[in-house]
Amino acid sequence: MSAAIQPVSSAEPVPKHVAIIMDGNGRWAAARRLPRVAGHREGARAVRRTIEAAIQSGVGWLTLYAFSSENWRRSPTEVLDLTGLLRHYLRTEIAELSANGVRLRIIGERTRFDRDIQDDLAAAEQSTATNARLNLTVALSYGSRAEIVAAARAAARAAQEGRLDPEALDEATFTGWLATAGMPDPDLIIRTSGEQRLSNFLLWQGAYAELVFLDVLWPDFGADHFAAALAAYAGRERRFGARPG
Repeated sequence: MSAAIQPVSSAEPVPKHVAIIMDGNGRWAAARRLPRVAGHREGARAVRRTIEAAIQSGVGWLTLYAFSSENWRRSPTEVLDLTGLLRHYLRTEIAELSANGVRLRIIGERTRFDRDIQDDLAAAEQSTATNARLNLTVALSYGSRAEIVAAARAAARAAQEGRLDPEALDEATFTGWLATAGMPDPDLIIRTSGEQRLSNFLLWQGAYAELVFLDVLWPDFGADHFAAALAAYAGRERRFGARPG
């Protein structure tokens, strides 16, 4: 990643928050008769390109679906490879992210990772906490249904303890118990690899997001693909459930 990324001005509307389901690492590796970990390594390079593209485009919030709660069901070897790459990324990339003004947040069940990874995640969040050029959120061991259930439990506990009037619970209040509290909802959700589903990702937050599905496998994703998705977004009329004018 370049240490001197400059934003590119554009007359087209730019989404404030872009979220990406990074899909296709395994298929990329299989097509080249490589082990799956090779696809994950190449996918990490695509992450760097995407962060650069987001900064250059003037996007303020970027959320990446890196490891779903369902990914724990993969083979022990692949899970070990994925967590090893996560360790490597946290120990080699955070300084450069910070130099580029990137703030890192993690959402998901981080307690499922080994203690050293949990410590590295906390340190990365702390060391980048004052940055404001790009808010990068990485979803790790994340599942949207579990997130919503956890928020419902928190609201129920608050009501039981007298801290919340159930009649006063509305969408805005409930959002405060989600893992993304304080973040804007995504304006645009991109999924790579040609699949057309959300796969338990930001189901509450993405209620009115524009969806763009791209045939490119994630390891091949780059600035041109990011720009194409933003162009598709710019060409749409967002009504948020209202009738056409």
